[in-house]
Amino acid sequence: MKKTSSLKSLKSRDKNNKVVRRRDGKGKMRLYVINKENPRMKAKQ
Repeated sequence: MKKTSSLKSLKSRDKNNKVVRRRDGKGKMRLYVINKENPRMKAKQ
């Protein structure tokens, strides 16, 4: 999984990419890019 400074550029990389907000293990909100069809597109910020 890549860490990146700009998730907007990663969202436009594939039409199935979605940006979601989830909590990490310590309770912080993180932004993730997920893609069900192509799991290689995962990223977090």
